[in-house]
Amino acid sequence: MKKKIVALFMVMMCVVCQLNVQVSASTLALGPVTPKDVVYQIITDRFADGDPSNNVPSSAQLFDDSNNDNKGDGDDLKLYQGGDFQGIIDKIPYLKGMGVTAVWISAPYENRDTPIIDYQPGGSQDIWTSFHGYHVRNYFATNKHFGSMKKFEQLRDALHANGIKLVIDFVTNHSSRWLNPTDNFSPEDGKLYEPDKDSNGNYVFDANGEPVDLNGDGQLENLLADPHNDTQGFFHGLGDRGGDTSTFGFRHKELGSLADYSQENGVVVEHLEKAAQFWVDKGIDGLRHDATLHMNPAFVKGLKDSIDSKSNGPLTHFGEFFIGRPDPKYDEYQSFPDRTGVNNLDFEFFRCITSTFGDFSTSMADFGNMLCYTTSDYTYENQTVTFLDNHDVTRFGYYQARREVYNAALVALLTSRGTPNIYYGTEQYMTPNTNSDVGGRMFMEVDSSFNTSTDAYNIIKNMSDLRQENDALAYGTTQILYSNNDVLVMTRKFFDKEVLIAINRQPDNSVAVNTNVTTGFADGNYNDELNGIMKASGIVVSNGGKVYVGTLPGGYAGVWSYNPNNNGPKIGNVMSTMGRAGNKVYIYGNNFDGNVDVKFDNVSATVVTNTSNYIEAIVPNVAAGEVNITVTNNGNTSNTFGYTVLSGDQVQTIFRVNANTSFGDTIHVVGSIPELGNWDTNKCTEAMMNPNYPQWFLPVSVPANTTFEFKFIRKDANGNVTWESGSNRVFTSTSDTNGTSETPVYNWN
Repeated sequence: MKKKIVALFMVMMCVVCQLNVQVSASTLALGPVTPKDVVYQIITDRFADGDPSNNVPSSAQLFDDSNNDNKGDGDDLKLYQGGDFQGIIDKIPYLKGMGVTAVWISAPYENRDTPIIDYQPGGSQDIWTSFHGYHVRNYFATNKHFGSMKKFEQLRDALHANGIKLVIDFVTNHSSRWLNPTDNFSPEDGKLYEPDKDSNGNYVFDANGEPVDLNGDGQLENLLADPHNDTQGFFHGLGDRGGDTSTFGFRHKELGSLADYSQENGVVVEHLEKAAQFWVDKGIDGLRHDATLHMNPAFVKGLKDSIDSKSNGPLTHFGEFFIGRPDPKYDEYQSFPDRTGVNNLDFEFFRCITSTFGDFSTSMADFGNMLCYTTSDYTYENQTVTFLDNHDVTRFGYYQARREVYNAALVALLTSRGTPNIYYGTEQYMTPNTNSDVGGRMFMEVDSSFNTSTDAYNIIKNMSDLRQENDALAYGTTQILYSNNDVLVMTRKFFDKEVLIAINRQPDNSVAVNTNVTTGFADGNYNDELNGIMKASGIVVSNGGKVYVGTLPGGYAGVWSYNPNNNGPKIGNVMSTMGRAGNKVYIYGNNFDGNVDVKFDNVSATVVTNTSNYIEAIVPNVAAGEVNITVTNNGNTSNTFGYTVLSGDQVQTIFRVNANTSFGDTIHVVGSIPELGNWDTNKCTEAMMNPNYPQWFLPVSVPANTTFEFKFIRKDANGNVTWESGSNRVFTSTSDTNGTSETPVYNWN
């Protein structure tokens, strides 16, 4: 008995040490990713193997090593290859030399670690693993293929010491595959686990951040939820979405038989918010949210609000809202950041840039047009995360083998509006053998090199440097000065600062432009910021900003910078753009030094700290809804920047109503609080879902413990509104800040 008491005491001492480490680490974040950054996406298992000792933490069947040399072969891309946290640490000089200022890594937490078997028609089997990080088992321990918690913290510290921010992939849509669709949907896995808890309900860890066996059962984790015996309603359990293209199908049915969380359940909300905060407290700088197309927006909004309202918020949030081009869900896609505060990975940009520079199926004029209409459609166009390729799509090299065109596409990516993301190995022209996403998830250490002299590597470096130097690339507007089938000339402008870009996508053929374009450049000579990598040289600006564009040779791209000092304060970016009174907000721009006054509409905010290009302030007690931020310095007031003030701690209320409609009609909720549009039918909720017509339902994010009035409205296909009759309905949301509440099932009046 004495030994057990001593052991328990030692465990508790370790737990206290770990809690101290976590609090300390939370102060180490560099801050949110902004449009000034260049992000580099790493599939952790596919980058570099820095520690072969963790290659086979469980079964050798999961590791691609046919010759048993304990090194990944890079052949069977369904299996683990050996990349890990230490491998990323080892390559930080390579990343820094490329101008990378943020890395996005695979989900670092424990995943399912058993073979995933796909049975083939001929009787053979394909063995898959969870190398990608999208099959969570336990959010509170690391994936031991990648390394320990201490090693993760070392990675965080090493990146931050080199001025590189850390974004982790995070999955709150599902656990792992619970039914096997290749075996008549036989039971498989999908189970979710958690560490042991102390008497106060807190998870316990040792001094190294690893879970401990506090209850003495010989296990480091406990079953939390099982889709095969779902006593808590943790999962939707509705089966694969298949061909169901309804909003309900996308949000409530399963993606590839992955056990789909019931994000309307307060038990689920509490666990997922706790899991996200656990990693935020480790000192990360941002979260990339997986599968946002399939998630409940009210949950997403509440999750972001929960994280960003803590003392170490706000963070960067962006997610995977996967669409095609064109796509019937485009309106839902482009409005998702406004409804949730979570920015998009810019699939509209991706679809366009790959068709323009990949297979040439669309023109350069179309690419320019896309930049214009998305600038109009996106509220915060420079916060969207743009990319040429990533883990969900084919590598760009599969579409385009010509280096001249490949390089031109990189220039377009790195000079267009948005925050650019580089997929690991793109700078080495990595090219897969197939057009599948898994075919592109190559093992860089085996299939390529870490060559710092490629044109692509140096294009990224030069454009990252320019993004840091000239705010026009980060914050500027876009104007297309000239475009045709093969040439685009555009300018990015942030007040007086400006960058001029000219690209000919043809690798061999010259294109005669022979026209003057008008810029805001002062007259003079300007050097090519690409240093001639793509055949450009200096330009002469004369006659009040005019530049003559003559014949552009094949493989041509040029970038020129005009970077005077702006007069007076200028706001270029705000992080986050949604929050509640008392939250921190970061404001980026020019001329913020000295004694500044930050206002949300007409209400002054407390300024915590400020430099010439950065302000940290506190959201004041201002009326909830859409407001404008301004900065006044030495009597000069800046431009405005929009911000959404929430009414309070966001929780879900699930509205339900029986309503008969005609084809094309939709039912919405409008009410007395900003989250319900303040009675403005143009700002009402999105359309309710009706899988069991005539009953409609919709989870909506509203302030906790708040009594509000509301009504249901009907909109026809032309947008005409019909209000239900009778008195306003009244409801009070839950006071549990992790909870959810449901209205009665009303009948339309």
